[in-house]
Amino acid sequence: SSSSSSSSSSSASSDDDSSPDDGERVLVETSLGSGGIVHVKLNRPEKMNGLDMPMFHAIAETAARLGDDRSIRAVILSGEGRAFCAGLDFKSVMTSNPKKNIDRLLQRPSGYGKSGDSSGGGPPESLGNLAQDVAYLWRDVHCPVIAALHGTCFGGGLQIALGADFRFATPDCRLSVMEAKWGLIPDMSASVALRELVRIDVAKELAMTGRIVTGKEAAELGLVTRCADDPLEEARKLAEEIVGRSPDAVAATKRLFQDTWVASEKHCLEVETQLQMPLLASWNQIAVSGRNLGVGVPFKKRRDIDANREDDDKTAE
Repeated sequence: SSSSSSSSSSSASSDDDSSPDDGERVLVETSLGSGGIVHVKLNRPEKMNGLDMPMFHAIAETAARLGDDRSIRAVILSGEGRAFCAGLDFKSVMTSNPKKNIDRLLQRPSGYGKSGDSSGGGPPESLGNLAQDVAYLWRDVHCPVIAALHGTCFGGGLQIALGADFRFATPDCRLSVMEAKWGLIPDMSASVALRELVRIDVAKELAMTGRIVTGKEAAELGLVTRCADDPLEEARKLAEEIVGRSPDAVAATKRLFQDTWVASEKHCLEVETQLQMPLLASWNQIAVSGRNLGVGVPFKKRRDIDANREDDDKTAE
C-alpha cells in the first residue's frame, strides 16, 4: 500500500494565466514499509510532461518540500506516460501572457530555494530562478535522487534529470540539449551539472547542435549513469540498497562530492573533515556498523546536515 499527495502549486495561479483545471502536475507517492523511499512522478502525460507554468511551480515546490524532510531516505523521479519530459511547452508559455511568464521564470530568487546566507554558516543561499530551480533544487535534497528516464528527455527535461544524483535510461531513450533548436542556451542549471559529468568539448557539442543521443550513447558519454531495460526497477533497487546505509553518511557523501568536485584541494580536505566529525560515534554510524556484525540496530532520523555545518564553522572560529 502507499500514500500519495500531489502538487499543482496554488502559487502558480497568481503568476500566470493557467486555467483552474490544470490538474495535478506532480504526484508524490510514499510506499508503506519502503524505509523512506518517495516516488515523484511528473504528471502531464498528454503533453509528454512538457513544462508549462503550473508544472514549473509544482516541480520546484515539490523539490523544496522534500529537501526539508529528514524522514525521506531516497527519491525516485520519473515521468508518467510516453516520456520522462519533452522540455518546455513553448505554446503554453509563449501564447498566454508570455512577458509575465518569462519574467517569473527568470526572477531570482525563485522563492522556492532556501533562504540561507552565503557565509557558509548554515543552509546555502538560494541561488536559482524558477527555470533553474526545477532542476537545481534536487541537489539540495539531502538524500539521493534517482531519475528513471524513458521515451523523450529533451531540453528542460534533460536538465531536470541532470539535477538528480543518478540517471537510469532505457537504451532507446532519446536525450537532447534541445535549446539549440530554438537559438537558446541551456540555462536551467546545466552549466553546473554538465561540468561534473562530461568533458567540456562534449558539453559544447551537445549544446551547440542539439543533437539527439540514445540512452546507450548517453551512458557512454556520461550523461546517464547506465542503461536499463526497466529504469524504474533499477532505480528502486538502488534506492533500497542505499536505504540500508546510514542516512547521515549518505547525506554527508552527497554534500561532500557536490561541495568539492570542482573545488580547490584545500577546500576539499577541509570539507571532508567537517562532514566526518559529526558522523564519528554517532547513533547511525554505530547502527550501520552493527549491521555488518549481524546486529539489527534501527536507524534514527537523519541528522540536520546544515546544522552540522553551522556547528563546525562556529568551532573553527
